Amino acid sequence: MLKIAVVLGSVREGRNGEAVANWMLDFASSRNDEGVEYELVDLANYSLPLLGAKLPEVGKEEAQATIKAWSEKMASFDGYIFVTPEYNHAVGGALKNALDYLNAEVNNKAAGFVGYGSLGGTRAHENLRLILGELQVADVRTAVTFSLLSDFENFSVFKPADYHADNANGMLDQVIAWSTALKPLRS
Repeated sequence: MLKIAVVLGSVREGRNGEAVANWMLDFASSRNDEGVEYELVDLANYSLPLLGAKLPEVGKEEAQATIKAWSEKMASFDGYIFVTPEYNHAVGGALKNALDYLNAEVNNKAAGFVGYGSLGGTRAHENLRLILGELQVADVRTAVTFSLLSDFENFSVFKPADYHADNANGMLDQVIAWSTALKPLRS
């Protein structure tokens, strides 16, 4: 069984990412891929401290438990679909910080990207490719890119165009293929 995480990489209040991540999870699950299980991992459920910051004594144990839970959750998957907005031509700080806590947990696994923003999150995807390359994660070519201008009503109500299904299918096919190919390396 392959386990693929749909990682919601925004923690911003009022975020559009929740609707996008749920769409992606529903879309992936509806394909009924044999031997593949999808799960939503919401970064907002992990109050990760800034990597390298001194942890105050009050709440230190809780912060360490959160870091451990994040690490264990991400280690439990064979591949990832990162759902991310684009902030200032890059991935958001919360997702970057969360990825900085990982290394061996994600080595030799595959990742695909779903983005949203004025240009569909494409520059965040390019930024993620650099980060994940250092973490030894194989990212796939095809990505899903939702425009705030055309896939959201009033920039907040998610109404994706039908044509995104082709890219979503292509990206999922690639993530499954690469996750399957890389699994023996981790045995």
